[in-house]
Amino acid sequence: MELKHSQIIKGTIAISIAAILWGFDGVVLTPRLYNLEVSYVVLILHLIPFLLMNIFFFNQYKQLKNFVRQDYLLFAMVAFFGGSIGTMAIVKAVFLVNFEHLTVVVLLQKLQPIFAIILARIILKEKIRQHFALWASIAILASYFLTFGLNLPNFNTDSNTIEAALYALLAALAFGSSTVFSKKILHNHNFVTATFFRYMFTTVFMIIFVLATGYYTEVYKTTSNNWLFFILIGITTGSGAIFIYYYGLRRVKAIVATMSELLFPISAIIFDYLINDSLLSPIQFVSAAIMVFALIRLNAKKN
Repeated sequence: MELKHSQIIKGTIAISIAAILWGFDGVVLTPRLYNLEVSYVVLILHLIPFLLMNIFFFNQYKQLKNFVRQDYLLFAMVAFFGGSIGTMAIVKAVFLVNFEHLTVVVLLQKLQPIFAIILARIILKEKIRQHFALWASIAILASYFLTFGLNLPNFNTDSNTIEAALYALLAALAFGSSTVFSKKILHNHNFVTATFFRYMFTTVFMIIFVLATGYYTEVYKTTSNNWLFFILIGITTGSGAIFIYYYGLRRVKAIVATMSELLFPISAIIFDYLINDSLLSPIQFVSAAIMVFALIRLNAKKN
């Protein structure tokens, strides 16, 4: 019993650390790469962690001999939606707001469980729980007030905010779909294999995209400061946070993980205030709290 309790504590701490790292990344680290093109940034953000993983998990390539056609397809879908489209969308969103409303952009991507549940119904034929429509509607409505407060959107003065919000929602959709495909992958593979090949496939996709678009020339614009942030992100909020998260997820129930993940939006708000001197308005604070609560209710019902 004591061992079980200690494992729960370790798992909770691990997930909490990962959540804080992601909050820190969203408002402090990734926005500092704004001088570079988005697809190039996403490539390097995956390439560095993947190279690091090769040092410690090179034997994962042996798993390829056990892959069937569906494995390749699923890893490609996860890499395409979550690794490529989702990451490019959220990076584009944080670049657009130019260090303003970063918390809003980071919080909007938390709507991904709604998209994941809908796609799980379509793809995995999972049943949608009762009250889903209610809590999903509340979360979406709260996200509107989180973005615009009590004002109507102004397409002249709020154009960047609106565009950033749409990219954040695209990221939520992409990450949500990636979650569904990842669930199918984890039926047959452990999290180390899943993470390793997700990064590998994403790196390959992004290399092809960057070469095809000619954005590889961005390497000449990459400053020493940019490289410092790339390495820092790769070690901490990139592959590091993912492994820490999965370490914790194996030791706690899903509802505990959901509660621990609340440190993600909370830390984002705190870091945005401390580092960027940006603070949500009272109506945005209330809206963020309502949105997060609605998402908790969705997860609580599921669990």
